[in-house]
Amino acid sequence: MPRERVNRWLRHRATGARTVILMSLLAVAAGRPALADTIERAFINPAAGYTQVVTVSANGLTTVYVSGQVSPADSLEAQLRGAFASLRDQLAAAGAKLTDIVKLNTYIVDYKTEHLELFKSVRDEFFPKENRPASTLVGVAALALPEYSVEIEATAVIASE
Repeated sequence: MPRERVNRWLRHRATGARTVILMSLLAVAAGRPALADTIERAFINPAAGYTQVVTVSANGLTTVYVSGQVSPADSLEAQLRGAFASLRDQLAAAGAKLTDIVKLNTYIVDYKTEHLELFKSVRDEFFPKENRPASTLVGVAALALPEYSVEIEATAVIASE
């Protein structure tokens, strides 16, 4: 990359950092806490090496991040049901519901197009037909353990208490 482009990129990046610092200084001068001081984080249901749920609250809203949920079972259908049920339980631990989800990511091992109808039918048991979250379904080669065929993660948004 030519030196001039590198310098331009660095100036652009530094401008963004200066903007954040300036906004924080202005907020403090106006008697408001800086942005970093108004963000609250909670770590819910820690597991071995990660946290099942992390919430981030600011400005009256809480974003709920739920780690990928799995369920050991004998069939893809049973694993889907178990993962959605586990997702529901983890959301409840943060004070959220399935209808609060704004983004849903599903990973299926050795995905085939015929899995789509099964996925939709099980999902329909947990979500209303209206106002469904933005969703991504990805076929993957493997998950963390070989007994898992499905993993579902989600992001939800709720009003802060």
